[in-house]
Amino acid sequence: MPDTFETGSFAKGAYGGKVQGQAQGPGQGQGLGQDRVLGASGARQARGYTVSEINRYINNLMKASPELLDVSVSGEVSNFRPHYSGHLYFTLKDSACSLRCVMFRGAASRLRFKLENGQNIVARGSISVFERDGQYQLYCEDIRTDGVGDLYIAYEQLKLKLSEEGLFDQQRKKALPLLPGSVCVITSPTGAVIRDIVNVTSRRFPRAVLKLLPVQVQGALAAPQIARAIGLVNEQGLADVIIVARGGGSIEDLWAFNEEAVARAIAGSAVPVVSAVGHETDFTICDFVSDLRAPTPSAAAELVFPEAAALWGRVDQCGKLLRYALQKKSEQAKRRLLRCMSSRVFARPTFMVDDARMRLNGAEEKLMGAVGAVGARNAAKVALLSARLDALSPLSTLARGYAVATGVPGGETIKSIADVVVGQHIAVRVRDGALECRVVGIDGGDGADKEIDGVDKDINGGGGANKDVDADTDKDIDADTDKDAGII
Repeated sequence: MPDTFETGSFAKGAYGGKVQGQAQGPGQGQGLGQDRVLGASGARQARGYTVSEINRYINNLMKASPELLDVSVSGEVSNFRPHYSGHLYFTLKDSACSLRCVMFRGAASRLRFKLENGQNIVARGSISVFERDGQYQLYCEDIRTDGVGDLYIAYEQLKLKLSEEGLFDQQRKKALPLLPGSVCVITSPTGAVIRDIVNVTSRRFPRAVLKLLPVQVQGALAAPQIARAIGLVNEQGLADVIIVARGGGSIEDLWAFNEEAVARAIAGSAVPVVSAVGHETDFTICDFVSDLRAPTPSAAAELVFPEAAALWGRVDQCGKLLRYALQKKSEQAKRRLLRCMSSRVFARPTFMVDDARMRLNGAEEKLMGAVGAVGARNAAKVALLSARLDALSPLSTLARGYAVATGVPGGETIKSIADVVVGQHIAVRVRDGALECRVVGIDGGDGADKEIDGVDKDINGGGGANKDVDADTDKDIDADTDKDAGII
């Protein structure tokens, strides 16, 4: 909008003149006029602006353009940088150019799939300038995939994530009880699903106990309600089995059963969970993480509850088999009893005792004979060993007229003339006592007898040695015995 104005202090301070223009400057309006300043020479000069004023002006121009307020831009994601605050920063590019993009946390929280580099997307939002850097960029409000649907990508991403965590492993699956006391059905209270389950259950197992936990099965509130209902059953122990059920529909209709919150609630349930979502061709994350998948809600009731008629038939069959087994066992016992009654034990009860007594007597006689024979052999061995010991005894040697001389007072056995000196007192042990003697001469074996002036002796006839003879004499006699035995 054309306007006439005076320049501010910037122009006046520099040039001190008046300026007229056709548009407001940056920060004053939308226009950037061709303002001129008259210098001292009268020449017109261009007005100066700051960087902030220029960036702000360009930003205002873009915001004022209706074509840039709501645009959809397609391209490939690159330089994707998720910020810890929840904002998403990335670049859209094609074969020739690139465009910087930002998606703030509020809009990013509504994305149904995880943004990744290399994805082809269509981003919708507005284009404006980030004044600080002078960069224009696309402020995204919504992002959808270009080609494959957003929900399908989100489904595959969550499926891969939970599979890597092991939530689909067969080892985690819990077996269903044969006869559940009660079953909780988590579904809509107004749909056909609950009626189908009730009808099938009533036909198969009329005494079954069904409990309905009403929840929404479609919409934004469905997933939190389903997860909360599963947790309630576990906390209060309401049932032995949980059936999570819904009728068929599109992927959008069944999306609540693809939410991570529902999947983790099922995985954390201590009560077995049966998934009965959609038709047989519909697969949800709930099907993979549950303990058992039923193709339809009606099939879930058939899998959980056995058929009562079949059970009664099985009970009858087991009863017949039990009666047959008992009858056969009884007949075998009767035949065994008859055989026992016809045996000699029943005809003559003391027969086995008498027979055992006879065997015992025979064994006793054999044992006594064996003990006597062993005793005789051992007595003969003892007599033989005693005779050998007597032959080697020093006392036997002395009884044959030999004597043993020992020094006094040491008691050493005298084995040679070199062991004594003339005048030395010695003890001589004979068969019935000991003699105390003094050496008055020594015969060296050359045939010349030396004169013996006299021999002092004391005879102990009490069978014991004189008190001056050391008790160790016996040991020396034993040592000499071996030599004497050689002479014998």
